[in-house]
Amino acid sequence: QVQLVESGGGLVQAGGSLRLSCAASGRRGTFSVATMGWFRQAPGKERDFLARIYWNGGGIYYADFVKGRFTISRDNDKSAVYLQMNSLKPEDTALYYCAAATRLGGNWDYWGQGTQVTVSS
Repeated sequence: QVQLVESGGGLVQAGGSLRLSCAASGRRGTFSVATMGWFRQAPGKERDFLARIYWNGGGIYYADFVKGRFTISRDNDKSAVYLQMNSLKPEDTALYYCAAATRLGGNWDYWGQGTQVTVSS
């Protein structure tokens, strides 16, 4: 019912910045989405939670290891969620996923296909 499409990944040098976008669409509309989040997964590693935001703009929460570097935001008019990533490090290299939950505190119900971020040293 909800489709998520990430974009904005690419190759960047250490210390650089990228802004990831997640466009949400579906016949039910984004009003059905309570929470949007970002995750990442590097080869051979677990999928890590990065950041969360409620559709009303509240409930912003970050994993400790990205605080001060990553910023999550949303634009309801564009049905989009963003992840601004600054001061990127080689260890940030991963496939980045957008996710959506239909209930606050519920499971992540929808996932995007992922966008690759590669940070060179």
